[in-house]
Amino acid sequence: MSTLVGKQAPDFNAKAVVDRKIVEGFTLSQFKGQYVILFFYPLDFTFVCPTELHAFQERLSEFQERNAQLIGCSIDSCYSHFAWQNVPKNKGGIEGVSYPLVADLNKSISSNYDVLIPHEGIAYRGLFLIDKNGLVRHQVINDLPLGRSVEETLRILDALIYFEKHGEMCPANWQQGKKSLKPTQEGLEKYFMAVRDRSSVN
Repeated sequence: MSTLVGKQAPDFNAKAVVDRKIVEGFTLSQFKGQYVILFFYPLDFTFVCPTELHAFQERLSEFQERNAQLIGCSIDSCYSHFAWQNVPKNKGGIEGVSYPLVADLNKSISSNYDVLIPHEGIAYRGLFLIDKNGLVRHQVINDLPLGRSVEETLRILDALIYFEKHGEMCPANWQQGKKSLKPTQEGLEKYFMAVRDRSSVN
């Protein structure tokens, strides 16, 4: 399995369900100038998948505030996506999920992002943070039983935005309001001194 970090995100042109309508010609490139969170999930009408889709929906406004577009993708047809959106949450459906769901019926998108499980014909839980210029800046791939953290996705997005704005790096467990560091030896030393002083006060 290869990494796409540092490379242009593979574009695609596919059918999708957008705002509860089936559309053709849905592309990644139409979101140039925005951040994109593209995430793959194995199948509609399954078990961990709806928990993830709803979890992203619950934080949708926070992604929008950051000029980030959420896009879900699986190997199901757009008709399956549409039908699943008409099933209530308490019945295992994704009613209320409003961000686009892409149909990767021929598995080309999953293959291009290297998340396809060939012998099963479905995708791992891959997630890609794509910057405003279409460059992949972060990816994480989970096995099928392991649901992802929306909180961590927002944290990584915040870190990228902070770096782009301030030019300083975000250390381990960084969150908004926490100390960043300049990419120099002196910057690292100052960071550790600040963290040490803060912990001694606490």
